[in-house]
Formats: sequence, C-alpha cells, structure tokens
Amino acid sequence: MTVRQLPLPELVAHCARLGVPGVGLWREPVRAYGTGAAAALVRDAGLTVTSLCRGGFFTADDWEADNRAAVDEAAALGTDTLVLVSGGLPEGGRDLPGARARVADAIGALVPYAAERGVRLAIEPLHPMFAADRCVVSTLDQALGIAERFPAAHVGVVVDTYHLWWDDRAPAAVARAGAAGRIHAFQLADWTTPLPAGVLNGRGQLGTGAIDLTGWAALLERAGYTGPVEVELFNEALWARDGAEVLEETVRAFEEV
Repeated sequence: MTVRQLPLPELVAHCARLGVPGVGLWREPVRAYGTGAAAALVRDAGLTVTSLCRGGFFTADDWEADNRAAVDEAAALGTDTLVLVSGGLPEGGRDLPGARARVADAIGALVPYAAERGVRLAIEPLHPMFAADRCVVSTLDQALGIAERFPAAHVGVVVDTYHLWWDDRAPAAVARAGAAGRIHAFQLADWTTPLPAGVLNGRGQLGTGAIDLTGWAALLERAGYTGPVEVELFNEALWARDGAEVLEETVRAFEEV
C-alpha cells in the first residue's frame, strides 16, 4: 500500500532490486492481477508474501463469505497471516460493547476454517478515531482480549505504530503478546501533524513525525518478535510521486530509524 501506484510486477521487481525480501499484499490488486499469478510472481522473484490485508469488517451482515475468501487467498499466496480490521459500528448503531462482542463471535466462527488452511488471524487495533466506521477494536489490550480466547497459533495481533503509539498501556500489552507468541505482524508508520482532511491517508514517512520508531522496534525485539517488519504508509503525497523513488526513500528511512 505504501507504493500502491506500482503495478505488482514493478513492485516485486523493485523489491528484489533493493534487497527487500518480502511484501505485504492487499487483496484488491492481488485479485485484479489474479491470485495464482500474483503468488507465482512473488515466488519466482525469490520474495515471500509477509501478510495479506485484509479480512474483517465483521459487523457487516455479509462478513462470512468474504472472510473465507480472504483466508483462501492468503493460503494461495503462501502467507500464514491474514490481517483483520474488525469493522465499525453497524449502520445507525451506538452499542460499542455489543459490536466488539459481535467481532469476537465472528472471529471464533472463522478460526476453524482458517486453521484448516494454515492461516493465522491477526487482529489489528486501529486508532480510536476510526472506532465508529472502521474498527471497534481500538487498543492492543482489546485485541488481545479477543485473541486470547483462541490458541496463539490461530489468532494473534498486529502491532502498528501509527495506531498504538499514543497508548501508555501498549508497551505492557506488547510484552504480554510476545510472551504468548501472539504478535503476528509488526507495521511501521509515523504520525505527522497537521493531519490531512482525509485522516485515513495521513501516515507519515518513517522518521518525519512524532513516533519513536526506534523505541518501538526495540520494544518488539525485547518481546521476542523476530518476524517481518512491514512499512505501511497511506499517504496521498507519496502516492502522487514516482513509486520506485518512494520505495527507495522508504528503504533508506527504514534503515535510518
């Protein structure tokens, strides 16, 4: 998503050229290219698919078929991690605890299907400003509260600095998640101000904002996390630029922070 302007073949070629060993993919471009073709493209370049985004939106009535399809796509791509964005309040609803309970029940219903296909479900908490329309799971503690109902091999969490950097309880939750083997993905983005009008697309390039990204990396290391580190930037200004240039800049920024 950081360089969504790049078609998949160009993205994979530039990652291979720059020594980036894996790529987190999103379902829309994968479906447009063809899931089998995308899997072969990444595999033939010597890369891995680190995760697939996204399943979730469990507060919608038609969540089950789409999430089963997402699990199938993750398995076909050779990744064991499907990122879940839980979904906001049902239309016209105000029952936040009820919506969270509905998310937990839906994940429980999805676990057997995903486990049979070797796919882990990774619950991503989003910043509270997205609770109404995108994700009623707002903190790492809330995400763990759902994940811990199921085996760690099947359900874990995503640690995304953009969404969690403000929460003084997050470091303890990271340690708790790491001790249980529930950190299934780690994503970096910075927080810059002022936020744009379209807040969703306001993630800053690494090292340009308020988040202590080096500290977060150290926190994850202390928690025992040894998996991929993804950079996920939703940013209109970056998307308007040359994708290869943005990718090179991102690699440099990652190395610096």
